[in-house]
Amino acid sequence: MGLEYLNNMIAVDNPSSVLMEMMDAYGQAVWNYVFFLTKRRDAADDISQDVFLKALQHLHQFEGRSSVKTWLFAIARNLSMNYLKSSFIKKVTLMEWVTPKNHERSAELEAIGSMEVSRIWEHVLSLPVKFREVLLLEFHYQLPRREIAALLNISEGTVKSRLHRARARMEALLKGDDLE
Repeated sequence: MGLEYLNNMIAVDNPSSVLMEMMDAYGQAVWNYVFFLTKRRDAADDISQDVFLKALQHLHQFEGRSSVKTWLFAIARNLSMNYLKSSFIKKVTLMEWVTPKNHERSAELEAIGSMEVSRIWEHVLSLPVKFREVLLLEFHYQLPRREIAALLNISEGTVKSRLHRARARMEALLKGDDLE
């Protein structure tokens, strides 16, 4: 789904069709990305819906300087960061930390739980957001470093540096598992 396709859909004046096609093509990827940023299923549900509504509202502003996927991820990231900075989430997160919580595993972790890589995903989720984010964008979503830099509003050099540091932390975490 590219710029030309979106322009054709807008010209036909069929916004619900555009919304459905974007959600079909990128809905799960956007939800997963938001989940990895927020670590909350309820937040991922709400924010990913907001991403597509905001994309639909601003569809006429999409200039095609990045892929549609990268554009949606940029919206998702902005909404997720706003969510994480809100005073409401700080209070809710503090209450969950103080009160015992059920240790439910996410759907993603359940799906890969039967495979050997579940411990890797757990380590990825334990990384700070800035490292977790670049790893996911490059390896899971296979975005080019240039697009990752644009999405995160950082230089390509910073992307490379964060990837290097994230890999080093992952290596240390995985070696720590081998010692157990």
